[in-house]
Amino acid sequence: MRWLPTREDILQSRWLQPVAHHLHDDRLWHLERGCVARAVAIGLFFGLLLPFAQFLAAAVFAVWLRAHLGVAAGATFVTNPLTFAPLYWLAHRIGQAVLGAPDDEAAADAVSRQVEAAAAHQGWLAAAWDTVQGAGAPLVVGLAVMAVAASVLGFLAVWFLWRPRRPAA
Repeated sequence: MRWLPTREDILQSRWLQPVAHHLHDDRLWHLERGCVARAVAIGLFFGLLLPFAQFLAAAVFAVWLRAHLGVAAGATFVTNPLTFAPLYWLAHRIGQAVLGAPDDEAAADAVSRQVEAAAAHQGWLAAAWDTVQGAGAPLVVGLAVMAVAASVLGFLAVWFLWRPRRPAA
């Protein structure tokens, strides 16, 4: 915790001065059941839906929907260099199923190999963009389905697993 900046340090940053007036709401900083549930949903949604600028989109929507900023930003890390290829392969398969496309195992394997090869040469962000362009509709539909499902499940998991503290008697 000592390495993390305080709320005051963040609000005084010169980079955030244009938007600092939006960051004074306590719900953006305190760990409360509703704020954290919304933040997890936002972070998972943008973490799966967008191949780039996930962190920024999650932060903007967290401020707009009054969710915890840190949790929303952290939940976007569901996609990272280790999970990128399997998640995009699964999204492509889901998209094929939703669109009724033929279940072509060779095409799915080709997408997986393309993602891994591109990530090794270009970095995972450029590989994500190339994969989205190359895989087309099944990938986009699959990512949308996964993003919505993960955000709903994440919200419900936090909402039902969070145990409110009982006041001391």
